[in-house]
Amino acid sequence: MATLPRPLPEGARVVRCPACQGDSLYHPSNAYRPFCGERCKNIDFGAWASESFRMPTEAPPDDAPYGDPRLQ
Repeated sequence: MATLPRPLPEGARVVRCPACQGDSLYHPSNAYRPFCGERCKNIDFGAWASESFRMPTEAPPDDAPYGDPRLQ
């Protein structure tokens, strides 16, 4: 977790880092925003790359006919 500069830059907000839940500076001067630093950003990227984060889908399996089976 990076230390926040004091005083904060004008227009900056302090938000919770999505990875470590620590304080993160949400401002263009933080190249890793909304993360607090490079480590947290890379942890999140690794989770996406390994497909740990998934979005639910309504698509049928490849061998099933297309469309909603409830309507057929």
